[in-house]
Amino acid sequence: MKNDFGKGKIWKVILAQAVPLLAAQLVHLLYNVVDRIYIGHLPEIGSMALTGIGLAFPITTLVAAFTNLFATGGAPLFAIARGEENEEKAERVLSQVTGMLVITSVVLLIISLIWKKQILYLFGASDASYVYANDYLKVYIWGTTAAMLSTGLNGFINASGYPRTGMMTIFIGAAINLVLDPVFIYLLHMGVAGAAIATVISQVVSCIWAVSFFLGKNAPYRIKKEFMVPSGGLLKEIIPLGTAGFVMQGTNSLVSIICNVTLRTFGGDLYVGVMTVINSVREILSLPASCITQGAQPVLSFNYGAKKYSRIKEGIRFISLTGLVYTIFAWILVLLIPQALMGIFTNDAEMIAAGTDSLKLYFFAFAFMAGQSAGQATFTALRCSKRAIFFSLFRKVIVVVPLTLLLPRIGFGVNGVYLAEPVSNVVGGIACYAAMILTVYKRLPEDGEVAHI
Repeated sequence: MKNDFGKGKIWKVILAQAVPLLAAQLVHLLYNVVDRIYIGHLPEIGSMALTGIGLAFPITTLVAAFTNLFATGGAPLFAIARGEENEEKAERVLSQVTGMLVITSVVLLIISLIWKKQILYLFGASDASYVYANDYLKVYIWGTTAAMLSTGLNGFINASGYPRTGMMTIFIGAAINLVLDPVFIYLLHMGVAGAAIATVISQVVSCIWAVSFFLGKNAPYRIKKEFMVPSGGLLKEIIPLGTAGFVMQGTNSLVSIICNVTLRTFGGDLYVGVMTVINSVREILSLPASCITQGAQPVLSFNYGAKKYSRIKEGIRFISLTGLVYTIFAWILVLLIPQALMGIFTNDAEMIAAGTDSLKLYFFAFAFMAGQSAGQATFTALRCSKRAIFFSLFRKVIVVVPLTLLLPRIGFGVNGVYLAEPVSNVVGGIACYAAMILTVYKRLPEDGEVAHI
């Protein structure tokens, strides 16, 4: 079988998936982050415009959540079917996910068009910041379908064993965005709206590339119209597994809303802008660890379908160790150069001064995130959907949200918002990883036997 994840050193197989993914995601991150860099350095309006973009985060995160609901639910099933050599089921899963991504994206677009203003004020906009948030969002939402398809189908490209092709999905869109951003923002003087236009164009091109991969003559698996119609049987398999990814992104959206509203109450628009910068730094520093776990998921799923459990254990050990080493490094980096990291996104001295200590506080105990990432990746890859969902909810809804609301009101002020994150890293990371070891790792049987996890 081509692209057999069941052969060779598993750490090499994981890296073969993860390295192209990392390269692609780095470029993808650039084209997400570069908008904020350009906008944050606009003369006079940069800080307020950055705050406006930050207010749109919960909506863009919610789009990612619905993408995950179907894509991260379907990709492990797709990889398991490949491991079982069940080609028809693999194509059914691929086509079903494609259909659901299209349907869901249209619904989200309609909702955003009708209630955009109410949503932005609910998410913490002031009269001053709403202008910039609206300028960005009223353009960005038109790329919803393209964004969901390009991101969602890219996971299937990687799970098919073509990580370099998956890398190009992101490279192409990122390159276009990097070129168009300064043109629309500065040359054509379109500001925040220009950043959104550049992003939408890049998403459309990435979408065309990803869809074409599964429609071409030499496609290893094809999107078929007859399999795109919603099927209750398949959705009962896809949605429970994808709910973990949905909850993870959905709770990120919830936390962003609560953080923005709380920060506006206790610190004003300035601190909403600071959180936009902190979220951007987190995206950058979280990326390598995230790519290792994302690269591992189809490999673990494939070997689960092939009943090669010793390889799964080896893979879990590998992603756990690499994740821990990297997150310790990232934590130290934040402690050493917080001002430089803030300065990437803004030249506003007041915002840099306000954000430096906040950044260090937010990243305290960052290394514990390695446990959360390894645990969640394993649960999702091996179809342990209930545990994956629970620990997504546990860290964000049970720990972060109450602390974000409580700590500022008992004397911590804005620092309470930033302090909630490290507490959740410690509690959530330890709990998730311990549960994965006890309920999955230790229960995997000898190769070839039937697993009961």
